[in-house]
Amino acid sequence: MPAAGPLTPTSRRRRTRALVAVVAALAVVLAVGAWSLRDRVGGAPVAGDVAALGPASGTPVCAGRPVRAPRELRGMWITTVNNIDWPSRRGLPAETVRAEFRGWLDLAVRRNHNAVFVHVRPSGDALWPSRYAPWSEWLTGSRDGRDPGWDPMEFMVAEAHARNLEFHAWFNPYRGGQPATVGGPGPRLDQLAPTHPLRQHRDWAVTYPSADRPGSRLYFNPGIPEARKFVEDSMLEAVQRYDVDGVHFDDFFYPYPEAGQDFPDGAAFARYGRGFADKHAWRRDNVNTLVREMSERIKAIKPWVKFGISPFGIWRNKRTDPAGSATAGLQSYDDIYADTRLWVREQWLDYVVPQLYWHIGFGKADYAKLLPWWVATVRGTRVQLYIGQADYRVGERGAWRDPAELDRQLALNRRHGVSGSVHFSAKQVRADKLGAVSRYSEAHYAGRALVPTMAQLPAAPPAAPAVTGVRRADGGGVALTWRGDGATSFAVYRVDGDAARLVGTARGDGWVDRTAPAGPSLSYCVSGLDRSGNEGRLSAPMSVAAR
Repeated sequence: MPAAGPLTPTSRRRRTRALVAVVAALAVVLAVGAWSLRDRVGGAPVAGDVAALGPASGTPVCAGRPVRAPRELRGMWITTVNNIDWPSRRGLPAETVRAEFRGWLDLAVRRNHNAVFVHVRPSGDALWPSRYAPWSEWLTGSRDGRDPGWDPMEFMVAEAHARNLEFHAWFNPYRGGQPATVGGPGPRLDQLAPTHPLRQHRDWAVTYPSADRPGSRLYFNPGIPEARKFVEDSMLEAVQRYDVDGVHFDDFFYPYPEAGQDFPDGAAFARYGRGFADKHAWRRDNVNTLVREMSERIKAIKPWVKFGISPFGIWRNKRTDPAGSATAGLQSYDDIYADTRLWVREQWLDYVVPQLYWHIGFGKADYAKLLPWWVATVRGTRVQLYIGQADYRVGERGAWRDPAELDRQLALNRRHGVSGSVHFSAKQVRADKLGAVSRYSEAHYAGRALVPTMAQLPAAPPAAPAVTGVRRADGGGVALTWRGDGATSFAVYRVDGDAARLVGTARGDGWVDRTAPAGPSLSYCVSGLDRSGNEGRLSAPMSVAAR
């Protein structure tokens, strides 16, 4: 498959500066006798991080055993539109909504995930008290913008972080309103909340049919600069106000095409065309501008917040463009004006999550052919590749009736060195149809994993924690406590045979190892991690007596 082409001059300068910074940082570390190990074995993210060092090999050790910690993003989408995942129904009492959300987070922990991607702006609305958007009807049960009386975003971020899960706020930038029921009639402007921005700026609104005919959706017109700026501001409000770990878009920019229908933006093109002769190129440039500006503005507010997009899995087909993939499906570049390859090559993103929702061997879009295309696309950039996995398709006719399909896909990801996966969606992870989730979880998510580090994010690995206590806990397991200044989270390692393996992560000053065997004496070490996941040195080992 074709490798990514040369980077732009700007990208080269950024890479050069980054390499100089890395070399300088390594020189300082070596001078004080420390070493940072980031290794990959067989293309899979499996190695441990900075720790106490072995006397000769430089390998991080705990109680004389080498440290092992996978680095892999594992997440699931929690979808609010149409109440697909959460809340289960519109207009539920606040405590019921909160209890349901805790249940989704607990599921993520049980499945050894380390991130959630939560739909907080599904359709021109908000799941927080916003100056720019009305309250979401999928929460309140009404389009009138009524205040539910609490702040779901504040609650969700706090609960996710309490479980040491990254919280990625998932936004649909340009959607402004859609059918209240699948296949139902779309909203008119006068049916939106009185405070809805599309009622206040009717010239920004575009109506376009949806696939759920006779339904239709309202959109903010991407070609109007004031509308784009407003949409950006509305999303950045959440970045400013809440402790989110990431800003996340899916594949909805311009709508997917409907036969015989063109997106009615001729007036905007006439006024804001900026010299473009081709409306399609202009539309792509509008989306590119949104992506680039959001990347720049997020980092200006909070440099540690990650920015990622989950695009449709096909950029272009090879028969259209030699740089495209060996596929024969809808092309995001041509059909929804999403130049995903450009976003990666320009490094406007920190991560990309292509939705590879097809089985291995599918004629029009073979997972086994698309995956290496995306691997080649991110090669040479700082953009991390995660894969959007189609848990929702398990049980469909054909290949999806085999519960091993997702297991095979994750194994293929690992062989290609992919940095992680996000599963669509939470309800499907919980349903575990055909036992497929249990199967791939046992094979690939059996233990904890740290999130991958990103060299472009701020780095401040904390000092080694001081373990203050290790004891057998009532009801089983081992309880640990520690002191650790300057750390956002902590990793706990337990000596197990020939290695010290990651058994847990936590925020705060303690954790209980519920998987600890009851019989033998056990040794533990703890490390601290900064906001970007960079790991500091290990604590001195602490042991608990045999029982």
